[in-house]
Amino acid sequence: MKYYFLVGEPSGDLHASNCMKEIINIDSNAEFAFTGGDLMQNLTKKKPAIHINQMAFMGFIRVLQNIFTIKKNFKIVKQDILNFKPDVLVLVDYPGFNLRMAKWAFKNKIKVDYYISPTVWAWKEGRVEIIKKYTNKLFVILPFEEAFYQKHQHKVYFVGHPLIDAIEQKKPLLKNKTQFINENGLTQQPIIAVLPGSRLQEIEYMMDIMIKVAGNFKDFQFVVGGSTNLPESYYNKLKDYNIKVVFNQTYDLMSHAEAGIIKSGTSTLECALFKLPQVICYKSGALSIRIAKLLVDIKYIGLPNIIMDKPLVKELIQNDFNVKNITDELNKLLRDNDYRNNIINGYTQLSDQLGGIGASKRLAEEIVKDAKTTKQGE
Repeated sequence: MKYYFLVGEPSGDLHASNCMKEIINIDSNAEFAFTGGDLMQNLTKKKPAIHINQMAFMGFIRVLQNIFTIKKNFKIVKQDILNFKPDVLVLVDYPGFNLRMAKWAFKNKIKVDYYISPTVWAWKEGRVEIIKKYTNKLFVILPFEEAFYQKHQHKVYFVGHPLIDAIEQKKPLLKNKTQFINENGLTQQPIIAVLPGSRLQEIEYMMDIMIKVAGNFKDFQFVVGGSTNLPESYYNKLKDYNIKVVFNQTYDLMSHAEAGIIKSGTSTLECALFKLPQVICYKSGALSIRIAKLLVDIKYIGLPNIIMDKPLVKELIQNDFNVKNITDELNKLLRDNDYRNNIINGYTQLSDQLGGIGASKRLAEEIVKDAKTTKQGE
């Protein structure tokens, strides 16, 4: 059967590739086409219609600046889907693009499954009706999302969070601390992990402030987790601070660090699953933030806090995101044992809510079922 995955970000590349592996185990004749990244490409030995490097635009202003590229991407993907003729189209996260594709696919009588819900529970709930109308099934990864969509009478399935699978698969392959230090030219000082994001805009807005904190922690070494989605030249400034950058070793970095300065996003949940105390950070353009505040109604931006519905981890947003505040929070994480242990205990409770291992397999089974019903209906 034929499966088309539409992915626009690195996290989607990870989760889609894991799902595709499980589909191959179930359907030996599976054929794939996709937009996506290196993980999907390496698995399938096929090139994406568009690589995520040409799709990841963050913030309202950046989207407007790249509107012609986005329109071109829509045209390319639509034609690729029509040429491939999938039994099911699987949209993965990336709502600004994928909700429009869902509408188009519905009109073209293509079955649509949506994996990883748009955060409609944080926006106006009217977007739920778009999802309900144009998608066949919705597969969610956060426990409270199932009840939210059931309230709106949509076919929704909580499959568990795929990061649990991804981390469990990686753990046996992680380097021990001595190996990690030696291979990356690090010192024996305890490590502070710095994850400024995977997009150019995030690096521009956030990395300078994050690395300036290092001057206040002479007994620690700061190590930046770099993104292969960006040229290495974007990290050249780290040499001025004698800070190392590592690529494709984020989980190794999390497993050996004492604390983390983490950009809001998937990495905050990964840190929680690695039991790494962290401070969650976010900064964007002033206009983008003002627009977001008008549209979004949530108490927290960090996934650990959203899932637990309480301020388990400190969040520093916009003007609060500065060297002093990061320094103050890091001092608490590193030196206040009660404060640190409270966060780690909270992480354990969080992990228990996420459905356990097997999310990718459960998702794959449902997608294959949908593809079969499409094939049988021809």
